[in-house]
Parts: sequence; C-alpha cells; structure tokens
Amino acid sequence: MLVRDAMSTVILTVGPAHTLRQAAALMSARRVGAAVVLDPDAGGIGILTERDILNSVGLGQNPDTERAHAHTTTDVVFAAPTWTLEQAARAMAHGGFRHLVVLDRGEVAGIVSVRDIIGCWAPAREPAPAL
Repeated sequence: MLVRDAMSTVILTVGPAHTLRQAAALMSARRVGAAVVLDPDAGGIGILTERDILNSVGLGQNPDTERAHAHTTTDVVFAAPTWTLEQAARAMAHGGFRHLVVLDRGEVAGIVSVRDIIGCWAPAREPAPAL
C-alpha cells in the first residue's frame, strides 16, 4: 500500500502569524494533530503539531501571544505519494515524529500520520461483544 492510499488530502494550513491558540482551535475543530505552516519568508513549508503547542504551554508561554512561526518545524521530512507505508513508517520512527507532509511535484498534496498508517494496517475496529 502507498502513502497516497492513506494520506489525507484535506490539509489544515495556517500562517506564521497565527497564535498558538488560533492554531489549536483550528486543529481541534478539524480533529487533526498537525497543521502545515506556509511561510514564504522563512523558506516555505513547515509543520506545527499538537506536541509543539503542548511544549509551549508546558513552558508557561502564553498561547494568545506565541506565534506559529516560533514553534514551527522547518526542517521537515517530506514523503512522496509513491512511498510505501513501510517507508513512511520508517521515516517517522527514525525521525521521532508522527506526521509527514506529502509533496507531489513540489506542491503539498497531503499529510499522512501514524494513525493513518495504523488504520491501513490494522483491521477495522469491531464493537466489543455484549456481556
């Protein structure tokens, strides 16, 4: 199975000036754990994850004043839609992260998460048997 089969093509994007609270609210509303940060002034494509927001709040920083650009990962590992899920999982395990931005011909085509990969590998959850 390939990354293109598991990735989400509906991508949440935020700008570098979004506050962490704004980004968190958008992520919560969309029920996603990461947002792609588009910042042409800082090199293009980055990623802001729930862990980035949690780390900031844990340090006592104010989510109403902290901006996405200060917490964005810019040395992003990108996946191709033609990667196998094994390649994506290996990249995530090696890098210690749970999301990969998927690029196709230099454009953001999707995002794939550990949850997406597990959903493809594991059988669908069955309801618990009645007692």
